[in-house]
Amino acid sequence: MLFTTLSLVASLALPARAQGVITDDTVFYGESPPVYPSPQGTGTGGWSSAYAQAKTLVAQLSLAEKVSLTGGVTADSSCSGIVPPISRVDFPGLCLSDAGNGVRTTNFVSSWTSGISVGASWNRDLAHKRAVEMGLEFRAKGVNVALGPVVGPVGRIASGGRNWEGFSNDPYLCGALAFETVEGTQSTGVITSTKHFIANEQEENRNPEGNVASVSSNIDDKTMHELYLWPFQDAVKAGTGNIMCSYNRVNNSYGCANSKTQNGLLKTELGFQGFVVTDWGAQHAGVATALAGLDMVMPSGSDFWGNSLLTAVNNGSVPESRLDDMATRILATWYKMKQEEGFPALGIGMPADLTKPHQKIIAKSSTSKEVLMQSAIESHVLLKNENGALPLKSPSLISLFGYSAKSFDAYTPGSTGWNGGSQPISTDRSLQIAPNGLMLSGGGSGGNQPAYVSSPFDALSQRAYDDGTSLWWDFQSGNPHVDYNSDACIVVGNAFATEGRDRPGLHDDFTDALIDNVASKCKNTIVVFHNAGVRLVDQFIDHPNVTALIFAHLPGQDAGRALVSILYGDVNPSGKLPYSVPRNESDFGPLRNVSLPEGIYARFPQSDFSEGVYIDYRAFDAKNITPRYEFGFGLSYTTFGYSNLVVTLADGGDFSSYPSKPIIEGGHEDLWDHLVKVTADVTNEGSVAGAEVAQLYVGIPNGPVQQLRGFAKPLLQPGESATVTFDLTRRDLSTWDVVAQNWLLQEGDYQIYVGPSSRTLPLAAALEI
Repeated sequence: MLFTTLSLVASLALPARAQGVITDDTVFYGESPPVYPSPQGTGTGGWSSAYAQAKTLVAQLSLAEKVSLTGGVTADSSCSGIVPPISRVDFPGLCLSDAGNGVRTTNFVSSWTSGISVGASWNRDLAHKRAVEMGLEFRAKGVNVALGPVVGPVGRIASGGRNWEGFSNDPYLCGALAFETVEGTQSTGVITSTKHFIANEQEENRNPEGNVASVSSNIDDKTMHELYLWPFQDAVKAGTGNIMCSYNRVNNSYGCANSKTQNGLLKTELGFQGFVVTDWGAQHAGVATALAGLDMVMPSGSDFWGNSLLTAVNNGSVPESRLDDMATRILATWYKMKQEEGFPALGIGMPADLTKPHQKIIAKSSTSKEVLMQSAIESHVLLKNENGALPLKSPSLISLFGYSAKSFDAYTPGSTGWNGGSQPISTDRSLQIAPNGLMLSGGGSGGNQPAYVSSPFDALSQRAYDDGTSLWWDFQSGNPHVDYNSDACIVVGNAFATEGRDRPGLHDDFTDALIDNVASKCKNTIVVFHNAGVRLVDQFIDHPNVTALIFAHLPGQDAGRALVSILYGDVNPSGKLPYSVPRNESDFGPLRNVSLPEGIYARFPQSDFSEGVYIDYRAFDAKNITPRYEFGFGLSYTTFGYSNLVVTLADGGDFSSYPSKPIIEGGHEDLWDHLVKVTADVTNEGSVAGAEVAQLYVGIPNGPVQQLRGFAKPLLQPGESATVTFDLTRRDLSTWDVVAQNWLLQEGDYQIYVGPSSRTLPLAAALEI
């Protein structure tokens, strides 16, 4: 099929910007190049049978029935969105439900680790197992579409309110874990909705308010491909059935009406075969969004589509072929997941009001306990451990402090429910921390309702009962009394983040003072954070009595049990940071804060991604900034050695400049060809078993100093060695050529590094292509 692409570049004179306050968005027209028509799904690869079935069914539908597939309706259900049934052809409808760490707004489900915790695990296999078990719970509740995983925001802004829902601000790590999550979830017959497409990097001004439009993420072509599109490409490669378009504007065109991103990048370049759904309330036009590649509107299609879409098709404003493609994509995804065969009833056991009579559907399973617990354990990153503070050695007295050490005060299905633990006890710190108790997840649609809660206090109390330890505790005071005979003082705080607003800072004075106050009275102070993102620690970390620091991230319902198993050495911590921890907020430079409406753009806020691909460790490397804890860093109770780096070119590999094979799901087929093989030996040089995350970084000509391009996590007994293997694809070694509009494999010298973190890379070699 021939696609007409109209591109306006800066040299061809974008419309002149007004000097006064801009009141009309016509001045932005063309900044996001239009790409029409919307490409029809081809049924490539494993989609061929599903497409054939879908097209047969669509041919039997009336226009009105096709339109009904494209928009949500109101129902007595806690499904986030519902597509109505078409009983005449035995289509039962669809339930779409949030999602980030389990089925939301229902009972008898598990609260899993959040995305940031999966990122901290650096464990592909565990990510896959988590996705399978979580997917089975969605299926049991009759959820057709799980509204996750999140790969946008990537985490450009360190204070971003939804960074915790994603895996990492490195696109490779994020994409690799998204791939496993999509494959794992969809293996259960539940559709994944990979979101938010694209560049949804801040919560402030994400939606229009009054006469102020949504913020525009202004991104150049190279940055778009190498950073923000990268993890979506992995999700499409894995076969994700749905993509959710975002609230923000992209180059001044709304995400769900952006033909460049939806028709061009997603459906053409990446060969996406599924359907695109709006984020809830993200549609701002009717015909324009249909032509731009949108396929479904949530939570209701009545505002701009519904009868209006029917009229637009009848009068030719929207081709009937476009409506047919919408319906085909939706139904093909349903068929591909085999949801027409034995799938549970739509939203079963998910009433809108849990206090009213409803069917009991127990989705959680005893078979998932091991994966739940292991996921929580690997969420933890040990960042400091001095004087042999950890593991604890038969302590006779532990003093426990901090608001996040206990369970939250209320947990019922009404308005007094969990709500991310964010109910404030004092409003002045409610945005920085969740002072009402243990923080299982961040706030907003990414959280859910746990089946039970294991807090640090609960787990330590059980341990005290088992081994005779004495406990003191104070969960409220900022300057608690400390028993002189305390063998260890554990301070448990948190760093709260939520959908709908960005974090006002990366640390809070109350918790910093609490830590300092305890450390001034206790020579063995262990600090633990349940953190929804970067948390600065320089305010206390060099205190001589702060002997250990753990970032637990958001471990879900087993938070307390997982923490105590690490504190006592029942398990060996193996998490690594999926982001960098700087010494000061100012180290982030302009990426410290979100973009706000100002100047002539007061009504059309602009966020210029002028830093390009240089975020997090890439920026610190480029600017020679030394972080407090680098990307990929994490300690263990053992030590590991690295040796014997070997780099070889693939026999018969095609090293031509550009990929040339047909587009499949995920782009050109040969982008995924393995061109280089890297191996290295990792040895456990300590006295206890442990898992090590070996990391591969590549220095690509004319690019960042180094970029993550591989990781492996072998479990090693004392003295044991393992050879880790990294297969580098054409895509891994390429950069985006903005002229050729293709991935370019450059000739030149590539630097290969292997080690335990982005700043500790003992093995290095040069590779010439």
